[in-house]
Amino acid sequence: MKTYTITVNGNVYNVTVEEGTVSAPAAAAAPVAQAAPAPAPAPAPKAAPAAPKAAPASGGAAGNIKVNSPMPGKIISIKANIGDKLKKGDVILILEAMKMENEIVAPSDGTVASINVTPGQAVEAGTLLATLN
Repeated sequence: MKTYTITVNGNVYNVTVEEGTVSAPAAAAAPVAQAAPAPAPAPAPKAAPAAPKAAPASGGAAGNIKVNSPMPGKIISIKANIGDKLKKGDVILILEAMKMENEIVAPSDGTVASINVTPGQAVEAGTLLATLN
């Protein structure tokens, strides 16, 4: 038996692992390894095609105020349109993360120059969502 100390999100866990035959750990590890990466590649293809579709529409009109995703999640709805005049704190879009709907708001007064995501699109933290002028 081997004992490991593992830290997950700041929580420390002491884990004891029994040594077994080669086939038992491989069989247990294989489904976990396949299950974890499977969700990650699925959103990536959705994100890649959607971003280029939105970018050409607003190509030269990208604004100088960038609104990035504060966390990974899924775009639920877009509340603002290109050309809308927004005040600081006005809702641009709704981002679902961890089963909660989060309002992504304008960081300052401005006009929406581009919307770089589409409803249903999965985004990572730091993804460009919209720009304002």
